[in-house]
Amino acid sequence: MNPSGPTAAPPAPRPRARPATPAPTALRRAGWITVTVLATAISLLSARYLTLDPDTFLPEQRATYLAHLAPLTLHVGGAVVALLLGPWQFPPRFRSRYPAVHRLIGRIYLVSTLATASGGLWLAPNGLFGPIAPLGFGALGLLVAATSVAAYVTIRRGAVARHQVWMIRSYALIFTGVTFRLWISGFSAAGVPFGQAYESGAWAAWLLDLLVAELVIARLRDRRPPVANS
Repeated sequence: MNPSGPTAAPPAPRPRARPATPAPTALRRAGWITVTVLATAISLLSARYLTLDPDTFLPEQRATYLAHLAPLTLHVGGAVVALLLGPWQFPPRFRSRYPAVHRLIGRIYLVSTLATASGGLWLAPNGLFGPIAPLGFGALGLLVAATSVAAYVTIRRGAVARHQVWMIRSYALIFTGVTFRLWISGFSAAGVPFGQAYESGAWAAWLLDLLVAELVIARLRDRRPPVANS
């Protein structure tokens, strides 16, 4: 017997509560709204090209566009639809409440991205400020097609987390339609010659969008187990 009396057993450690998944923040909602508004505005502005009125075309590209109306229609039409629909693929509540609508939008989005990529690749060799800008837009077209197909293949295999990752990348590249115009406007306002702004934007716009996409993906992975081979 312990002369000093019985010793009370130390209390068992309480299991550490698993941190709850953070609710959507005002910052994320504001980001989604900003992306959606900008995408809608640029889509409506770009849709004027679908009238095939030469007065709406970029003056430096008017002759090229008139000689390639089919790929121009594919490129602009696909981009307009993909820009408009893309944001509605991401809200979790919308996906869970309307799964059939989500799937329908996804199929239309896929066809639209392939259309804009095909038209863009067709037009790229005749683009301004070659070879730098055409190569940049050509790389963009290939990546749009590749990421969109990857998003489709992964969801067909039931890999939802991988599908979400590839959709983020795909829409980030589609959003280049917005970023490129902001890039051109910003640098032109700063006095940078149009040619320099155009050449640099043909690469920088989609590279910046991909960088943002990877940051978003990294934050998603912080809140769930890593997605292997994505």
